[in-house]
Amino acid sequence: MEPPKMNPVVEPLSWMLGTWLSDPPGAGTFPTLQPFQYLEEVHISHVGQPMLNFSFNAFHPDTRKPMHRECGFIRLKPDTNKVAFVSAQNTGIVEVEEGEVNGQELCIASHSIARISFAKEPHVEQITRKFRLNSEGKLEQTVSMATTTQPMTQHLHITYKKVTP
Repeated sequence: MEPPKMNPVVEPLSWMLGTWLSDPPGAGTFPTLQPFQYLEEVHISHVGQPMLNFSFNAFHPDTRKPMHRECGFIRLKPDTNKVAFVSAQNTGIVEVEEGEVNGQELCIASHSIARISFAKEPHVEQITRKFRLNSEGKLEQTVSMATTTQPMTQHLHITYKKVTP
């Protein structure tokens, strides 16, 4: 079976497609956490629909035990650079982020965040993400967040190298 043709609506995000592995490990920090490192595998694909599918799977760098997981969709409003990022996470958070793609950079911010009734506190109230393809062809992601006890602060930064198209 032939792979599906990419829907032209998602062409502005085609630079994100592929399987990516952290290189070097990602760095996490937040005022309420000890600094930490993590490995992450990212799959961004399409099935011919006007959206991309994604999964982010983080692992402890020493034990390789699973850590954070999230999956979802990236949609583009046709004929614009407006983007919606819809994500479900293993922490019990579901979020919708919206923003814009400009060249090989995607900047998004939380539009709505929902959580399970027994989610761990402090609760995340805002999230921003920036993805960009750097001059070495590596994908970078920076995540900042605000919680019920902390203002907007950078939380994660990671660089990935592409391992499959």
